[in-house]
This record gives sequence, C-alpha cells and structure tokens, in this order.
Amino acid sequence: MNGTPELGIGIGWRPEIADAVEGLSGIDWVEAVAENLCAGHLPDSLVRLRERGVTVVPHGVSLGLGGADRPDARRLADLAERAGALGSPLVTEHIAFVRAGGPLTASPALEAGHLLPVPRTRDALRVLCENIRIAQDALPVPLAVENIAALISWPGEELSEGQFLAELVERTGVRLLIDVANLHTNQVNRGEDPAKALDELPVEAIAYVHVAGGVERDGVWHDTHAHPVTRPVLDVLAELRSRVAPPGVLLERDDDFPPAAELAGELTVIRETLTIAAGTGAATATATATGEPAAVPVPAAPPAAPAPHRPPTDATRERLALRQAALLSALVAGTPVPEGFDTRRVRVQSRALAAKRADVIAKVAPELPEILGSGYRPAFLPYAAKQPMRAGYRRDALDFAEHLLIDGRPDDPVARRELTLWWQERAGSRPPRRATRLVRRARAALIGIGR
Repeated sequence: MNGTPELGIGIGWRPEIADAVEGLSGIDWVEAVAENLCAGHLPDSLVRLRERGVTVVPHGVSLGLGGADRPDARRLADLAERAGALGSPLVTEHIAFVRAGGPLTASPALEAGHLLPVPRTRDALRVLCENIRIAQDALPVPLAVENIAALISWPGEELSEGQFLAELVERTGVRLLIDVANLHTNQVNRGEDPAKALDELPVEAIAYVHVAGGVERDGVWHDTHAHPVTRPVLDVLAELRSRVAPPGVLLERDDDFPPAAELAGELTVIRETLTIAAGTGAATATATATGEPAAVPVPAAPPAAPAPHRPPTDATRERLALRQAALLSALVAGTPVPEGFDTRRVRVQSRALAAKRADVIAKVAPELPEILGSGYRPAFLPYAAKQPMRAGYRRDALDFAEHLLIDGRPDDPVARRELTLWWQERAGSRPPRRATRLVRRARAALIGIGR
C-alpha cells in the first residue's frame, strides 16, 4: 500500500507500562512519544523490544505542523535523530498547532501545551502543505500525520475534515494516521459524521490507526486516553476496516494504566472487531458485485475540487498567525474570545487546558503537590487561567512557584520555606551540587528552629 510497511497490532509504549508491554503476547510494534526519548540513551525496555524484532515508531507532539510558522529546524533534527536511533520505518506527527504569537504577530509567544485544531480553510491548507513538505525533506523516513480531536470549531471553515485530508494527501503525498477515537470525539462535540469523513478521505493513504478510550461528561466527549475503549469508538474502527485493511492498528493509553490483563483484553477486542469488520466488508463487496444494495453508504457528493498547488505567501501566514494567536490567547491568557467562536466551548477548552497543565506539572515536579498539599490545584488553576506557559512544563513549574512566593504564599511558613528552597535549587542556570543543597537545607532548618 504505497510502500507503507505492514505493522500489525501494536500498543503505545509508556515508561509506566514498559514491563507490561514487554510481557504482552501478539504485539507486533509499539509507538513511543518522540519528545520523551533521548536518541543516545534509549530506555532498556525499548532496546529489548527492538532486539526481539518489535518495530518502534516515534510519535511527535511538538512540531506544530498546522501552525503559521515554518517547522523549527531543531525539532525536526531531533525527530530525525530518534527515527534513526530506533531504526523506524516512519515517523508520525499531528495536524495541529501548539503555539502562536511571536514575530509573525509582533506579540508574545504563547504555548498551548496541547494539540489545537487547524481551521479547515484554503489559507490554512496551503500553510500546512508547505510545512509538511519542509518536514518531509528533513526526515530520513516517511511522515504520517494524525487527525486530532477537538471541542472548538473555527468560524468560516471551507472544507470538511475528509476533504481537507484528501487535498492534503493529494498535494504532499503524506501518509495518514487516522485516530478513530478522534473521529468519534468530533462526532459528539462537533456533530461531524465519522462515516462521511471516511468516505471522503483517501483510505489508501492510511499508514496506521489509533484506538483510544475516553469519557462523556455533560454532553462533551473527553479524549482522555485514560479510560477503556468504548463501543462507539470500536464501531468507527469497524467502519474503517470495512473500507480498507489498515497496515497497522495501535491501542493508546496515556494515564490511569490498568493491569496488563486489561490491556491484553482491549487488544483482543480490537482484533475481534477488525476480524468481524473484514468479513462485513467482504460481504458488502460481494453484494455490490451481484447488484444487491451495499451496506456501506455512498458519499452524497464528491470532495471539493482541489485548489491550485501554490505555496502560501507571507501574508497568508500572517493572517493565519493572527487568528491562531487570538484564539490561543483567549484559551491560556484570559483575553476576549474572538468573534465567531462559541464562547462556552472556548471556556470549556480553557479549563481543560489548565487542568491538563496542573496534571503534567504534578508529574514533572511532584514536589509541588507534596509541598502545597490539597492547596496545589486550587492555587494552580487560577494561575493557569491568566498566566500562559512560556517554555515547556518544567519552566512552567518554576514560574508557578515564583508566582506563589512573590504573592507571599503559601500561608504556612514551613511550606513557604520548603517552596523557596525548591525554587532556589532549580532556578539557576544549572542545578546546584549536592553539597550546596545540603547547606541550604541545613540553613533552612536552622531558620525554622529560630522562629
């Protein structure tokens, strides 16, 4: 299929379930978050899997290919290095923007800490196509890009998701990573029919498929990757399989990891779904050949004719940059919601971004919730609603601690001393040596005794 490697059935490799993944039977390949890997010091678990012949695919989350800026050369080089170190047959990223602002808008650079949707417009498509071509030229192996889940719809969109992906493939030759959980999410949150999207997109360009769990709250589907895969998501997988045999299918889980037996059970259900759907697809093909009604509906209309293949101008990038910066500022800095957006949904998305930041900070800087106790989230969420992330989560943790200390918090003097010490040890250009840390702790203890 267009030179796409046959991957088989896989699972997302995460450090928390590394042992479980190694022990699972019938695993043909794994996917690892590229930004969590160091090419020169691969985790032992991944090394052992590779030695067993298990394919490892790096999955990027930070390029921001759908952003107004051209892809960062350093990030591309890092992704290429990881692909080489893992001997991967391809790499993957997302059709999303993750940052905005900066020189194109003469405004502060903003980080989302999350994958945000690209407007399905001709301008955005031209920018995305050029960004993908830049990435393809910089990578040593083929690139596949993933459709994302979204709560927010952009005003004035000109293409459906299927049409957008079809034109993207036609213009760039890029492969697709289709996340069926994201198609279901967009059905619940934005009223988009997964079957229509599958009818419109070029299924022959699919490199592999993601399957993941989520949960519905108050009419909003949250693509959590922390819950079991639900029947509606498996139904979308069956819809896809009735049309094409994807080269690979992968189970994603990023949090609240269950026992290995439950992961194995989910993989079994995925295999069964594919097998049953393959039979359904064969029956449909036979019925069609004999003149009987087909089970799979025919698209109501063909995709829109592709626009001329012309690169974006600087003005095109600037227009997109201004729109993305305005939306991201509303999401992470509390500025007014841009005209045309659903204000309620933007506020829901804003709260979700703040909650995700709180969760990630608790992982990368576990000392903060330990020091602040039950006051950690009540302090962090209001901070995150007005203070955008500057340069990644570790810097965000330091900025949050500094914000509290400047504000004279926490109220408990012992906790405030512990937070001060924690911040001092990490705010310098390099971490202090062990002797320096011991001296600081001793000084803090003496201060505490004297009070």
